[in-house]
Amino acid sequence: QSDHYIAFMEFRYSTYRVRLRHTFRISRSSKDFCDVIFVFLTRNGITGVGEASPSDRYNETFDGLLGILEQVALADVDESYSLDEMLSHVLPECKGFRSLEAAFDMAAHDLWGKMNDTPLYEKFGAKPEETPLTSFTIGIDDPHVIEKKIDEAERYPILKVKLGSPHDRAIITAVRNMTDKPIRVDANEGWTIDRALRMCEWLATKNVEFVEQPLPADRIEDAVKLKERSPIKIIADETCMDSRDIPDIANAFHGINIKLMKCGGQREAYRMIRLARDNGLEIMLGCMIETSVAITAAAHLSPLVDYADLDGHILIDNDPYKGVTVEKGKLVLPAGPGLGVDLR
Repeated sequence: QSDHYIAFMEFRYSTYRVRLRHTFRISRSSKDFCDVIFVFLTRNGITGVGEASPSDRYNETFDGLLGILEQVALADVDESYSLDEMLSHVLPECKGFRSLEAAFDMAAHDLWGKMNDTPLYEKFGAKPEETPLTSFTIGIDDPHVIEKKIDEAERYPILKVKLGSPHDRAIITAVRNMTDKPIRVDANEGWTIDRALRMCEWLATKNVEFVEQPLPADRIEDAVKLKERSPIKIIADETCMDSRDIPDIANAFHGINIKLMKCGGQREAYRMIRLARDNGLEIMLGCMIETSVAITAAAHLSPLVDYADLDGHILIDNDPYKGVTVEKGKLVLPAGPGLGVDLR
């Protein structure tokens, strides 16, 4: 297929506060809302959109991103640049802020797809009918609130349960008192090696598929020990930021969680998928609290992975966009060119 060259005639951005349906608690924080930034790149009347959802965990702040955006200059993007050349030229403008890189990457891919009348899943060689089921996330909460959340998640066949609190067993017990659906656990770096070993042995009796990031990101030697002894799979999240990390951690985990906000966008995520396969790792696509812009961007890659946790747009009640949908837990990609997202 032809690759129209991209030069940016217009760059703008806007801010938006998304509201969560429930207070979202993990082992290290809680929130009721999240501020995101939309980036728009326009050429010849065609506009691509991307989204940044910064995370304190990665030393990113909303105000920090705004400060960088005020300095971004795209006037010298050459008319002859291909998509890859343009990204290599523009992403350094983001000064290492991965979520901002992801926003520009998404917007550029969306623009490229619209200019070429091509859905992005085709660019990545993905088949839309092969999307996986997505899990639905249950944050840390009191058992009676967890029961309410499980009721709301009735149409989702897989639950992702956040742990890493003193009440982990009570949380899992509350979930199991209501449903026998498969569970995926995310401890968000909340356990020691001894506790992780005990919990993995116990969780293996509770129909848990895997545990995501049970240990602090820098405890690689402990992760190797846990992988050797755990009866269930261990998936890296905070330990694996981008493709450069994969060779060094492949022996410590069964798989990795790829997030666009963490790695810097679709181009790097695709690179991670290929490298993870080369290293014999399973792959999950995850997300932050995001709107349908960023969730849809990740979903275009989802036919290439084993697991999906792409529910950030479902956890909010004021999503301004529509894109990927979920039917009986299965991700359904939009058919339009680029990301295929539209304003509601």
